[in-house]
Amino acid sequence: MNDLVKTLTVVMTDSEIRRQAERPHVRALRDARHPSLHFRYSTVDRAKGSWHVVVGKAWGKAGNYPDINAKAMLATLPAILVRRAADPLAKSTATNWSTVGELLSWYLERMTRDRALSEKRKASAKSALKRHLQPRLGQLPLNGLNRPAIDRLLLMPMQERYALSFVRSVWGVLGVAVRQAYRLDLLAVNPLAGLEFTDFVRTKIKAKAARLHSDDVPGLLDLLVEQFDDSPAACVLAGLMLCHGTRLGETRLARWKNINTDTGKWFIPAADTKTKAAHTLPLTAQAKALIERYRLVQREKGYTGKFLFPGASGQALSATKASTLFTHLSHGEWSSHDLRKVARTAWTDLGVDYMVGELLLNHAMKDLDQAYIHTSAEQLKRQALETWHAYLDQRGFEALHGGTLARHEGEALPVETMNNEASSVNRYPLPRRRFSVQSDTQATPNNQPGDGNE
Repeated sequence: MNDLVKTLTVVMTDSEIRRQAERPHVRALRDARHPSLHFRYSTVDRAKGSWHVVVGKAWGKAGNYPDINAKAMLATLPAILVRRAADPLAKSTATNWSTVGELLSWYLERMTRDRALSEKRKASAKSALKRHLQPRLGQLPLNGLNRPAIDRLLLMPMQERYALSFVRSVWGVLGVAVRQAYRLDLLAVNPLAGLEFTDFVRTKIKAKAARLHSDDVPGLLDLLVEQFDDSPAACVLAGLMLCHGTRLGETRLARWKNINTDTGKWFIPAADTKTKAAHTLPLTAQAKALIERYRLVQREKGYTGKFLFPGASGQALSATKASTLFTHLSHGEWSSHDLRKVARTAWTDLGVDYMVGELLLNHAMKDLDQAYIHTSAEQLKRQALETWHAYLDQRGFEALHGGTLARHEGEALPVETMNNEASSVNRYPLPRRRFSVQSDTQATPNNQPGDGNE
């Protein structure tokens, strides 16, 4: 045989690939039975290589060797050729996965190593994978992952036992796993393409009803005042969330170095927020008084650590422990998220501009909105919180923070009586531009938030 041959036609087997790997002048192999199948040796390690399917003059990579061996490649080749015949530009991807469970195991391993995801998100996805998706779909052949199978094996059985909002979240994890594999060319086609959760479940998922309302605020503040001496951390955690509408995750992770009562600012790093966008909140006189009272309590107890709400081993309070604190504080009648809801509703009732409220909540916004409001946002946020905290003072907040400075600064801020109807005129509107409220969209495998902690 001519030693200058670079591409050799052979009967493609693993043993033939290994045998030709010992001949450095052979750069590639072509299958004698399937001329469209090509194999190229790696230029770095000849024990490895890549599969390619050529239709006409269009090359398409099918996968890597030895991840996909010759037998698996030959078994997958007919389906690839059918797909390429219908669309010459379609992917030639082959996979060594035979079941949905293998795909899910791959995603679980990859997801747990993804530093871009929060620990809470990882834990939620891991639970969905191990407790629901693997048991129900794990043994399903990968080519059998279709609408009828998903309906029969996953969604219909789950909706009989669980809330639809939870079922939708599990469906979302499945969609993310499949889509990620497709994007990385580990799947030739996305079997969930075009499928939406509403294709299976037509019932509209209602938002959870708020368990705290404006009429509950005085009683809530009385509770925090009463419990402060016994549970200062829980009361201040709840108090700060009520004051600022912050999420539990970003509040429990607060660090003293990011709280500046001199400049009146609370900085929340991007890593601590759900939207992965840094957030700055103005500190009113009332908020500063509450924080300083709490700082004094910590110092009297000998704590000089970096976290406002310390947990075990020098770390911040864990999500589980924080939830437990709220359960004990509220006796299960409301949750931390209800504080965020009641604050948001109150801002609307007090006439705070919609976009200012969104800024305070640190909801994700379009780049154009962010650029437009940058110059005026901070002052509008401060005015909104000063009005809100003056309102809280009239309902018992002063007994919690005990700040004399707050009384003097708050005297110039008249507070309208709040009711359950939104004000017709915004007290602090954004200039020159109107914003419309966007309706919530349901999370689906093709529209997944955060692909993103309350």
